[in-house]
Amino acid sequence: MGETSALACLIGAVIIAVTKVGSWRTMTGVALGTIAMALLFNAIGSSTNPWFGVPFWWHMVLGGWAFGAAFMATDPVTSPFSEKGKWIYGFMIGAMVVLIRVVNPAYPESMMLVILFMNVMAPVIDYGFVKANITRRKRRVEA
Repeated sequence: MGETSALACLIGAVIIAVTKVGSWRTMTGVALGTIAMALLFNAIGSSTNPWFGVPFWWHMVLGGWAFGAAFMATDPVTSPFSEKGKWIYGFMIGAMVVLIRVVNPAYPESMMLVILFMNVMAPVIDYGFVKANITRRKRRVEA
């Protein structure tokens, strides 16, 4: 089986997205980041590391990926508040999970590590969008 039921996590993800408890943008970003990075590693290939050839759907059902994408990454307190920031936050989580799994095969369950790292980066992501918004508004007033 595995660490968690991917189907049960999918059902839970739909419930928390519909009830707006969790952000569908973050969940979609995690999926897109995972797909993009896995396809990149599939294209690069490696004769010594079989993880380069693992398809993206395997990454999505291995270990705690589904649980982390649905329930841990969407935590409203530690994830970014900006809507665009949620996309970047999710994408980076998905990409970094695959990066760590492929580059360091000794650490195949990297979801929690990546979420903790991106939780540290969430205020920086929000700061960038707030600063850009302030700059855009200043230009509009000055024009």
